[in-house]
Formats: sequence, structure tokens, C-alpha cells
Amino acid sequence: QVQLVESGGGLVQAGGSLRLSCAASGNIFSINTMGWYRQAPGNQRELVATITSGGNTNYADSVKGRFTISRDNAKNTVYLQMNSLKPEDTAVYYCNADLLLGGAPYYHDYWGQGTQVTVSS
Repeated sequence: QVQLVESGGGLVQAGGSLRLSCAASGNIFSINTMGWYRQAPGNQRELVATITSGGNTNYADSVKGRFTISRDNAKNTVYLQMNSLKPEDTAVYYCNADLLLGGAPYYHDYWGQGTQVTVSS
């Protein structure tokens, strides 16, 4: 059993900041890439940012320079620092982890339950 538990969402004014956290727990042997995705009403889920176990990062063009992804491998936790937030950043943000369970032969994608981020203008 694996759980990805997100926290840190909420309501913020445009120009403000929020920090999301996602902790993975369970019978985890190894975690490869971790990331954040978001889905606004009526839209498809889209990539926000990813980070590999070695610290290589990738960002959507729409958040470059404003968002920073980081992780603590010892805590199986990934973070998303969001600055200069815009109303168009409003969405449900989902944590994702490509991880290997103890005794399993393959890595598999797991998702958190999502956390709402609302940016008011």
C-alpha cells in the first residue's frame, strides 16, 4: 500500500505565494521521478514540474521562473514553491511519483488525491 499525501493548497491573492508538499509512504524501495501536475475545470491534466532522484528538473513554460520544485529523498517528499501566482494558476494540483515497491519487479506511477489552489485577482 502506497500513499501520496499532499498539503499546502489554499486561497491566495494574485502575486502571492504558496508551498505545496507531498509525502510518499508505504513499502517503498525506491523513487525515480517525482512531479506535480494540475487540472483546471474543463481542462486536461497538465505537467507543472518534475524532478528526478538526481535532482534534474523540468518545468512547464507557463511556470518557469515562478515555480521551483525540490525534493528530500530521505523523507520521500517533493515540494513545489509557487511565487508570483496568477489567477490562471488556479487548479487542483496533483503529486505524482514513479516508484518501486519492495519486492515488485517494475516501477509504477502513483498519484496523490489532489489539493486545490485558488488564486484570486
